Amino acid sequence: MPLENIVAFVAASFLIALSPGPGTAVVLRQSVHGRRAALATVSGMEVGVACWAVAAALGLSVLLTASEIAYHGLRIAGAAFLIYLGVKALVGKGRPTDEPPPASRAFRSGLVVNLANPKLGVFAISFLPQFVPAGQAGKGVLLLLAVLWVVVDTVWYLVVVAVLHTVRRWLGRPRVRTALEKLSGGVLLALGVRLVLDPR
Repeated sequence: MPLENIVAFVAASFLIALSPGPGTAVVLRQSVHGRRAALATVSGMEVGVACWAVAAALGLSVLLTASEIAYHGLRIAGAAFLIYLGVKALVGKGRPTDEPPPASRAFRSGLVVNLANPKLGVFAISFLPQFVPAGQAGKGVLLLLAVLWVVVDTVWYLVVVAVLHTVRRWLGRPRVRTALEKLSGGVLLALGVRLVLDPR
């Protein structure tokens, strides 16, 4: 695979990672509870991205575009989970004495947020093939691109977690923590409602 294709793909993947979305909101919310929770969330998110990327590389995620019922069922499930997380953050007390969530729960939150996002699967279908060189079409190249996508996305979120960790004392202040909980909750709720109302 030509180096220019790899460079272009990495650059495009980085720009995609920069785009704010449910993952960013979830990581921001979990960062209030400390680096361990944030890293567990990122781990879950990247497993979800890996699943969609590999499914796209193997041609499995095409089923989403072929089955309207499967697409909308997954869309509603994903929206419901985002709304649940948003409402939970909004109604929570956000006290600094609250016990941080178990790493397993943070991992599941990140995993479900990405696995229950059908647009991620459809995006993978249209994104990965664009960087396959002519005459090299095949699952091997697509799987390589899938791995690179996950690596770039992981690196970006690790940077986000590292930055948030440097200001952990500020994040731990009661007022700041409560404000971040409400802010991330509002974003998650809005994203969930948007996913419900957008049938495309």
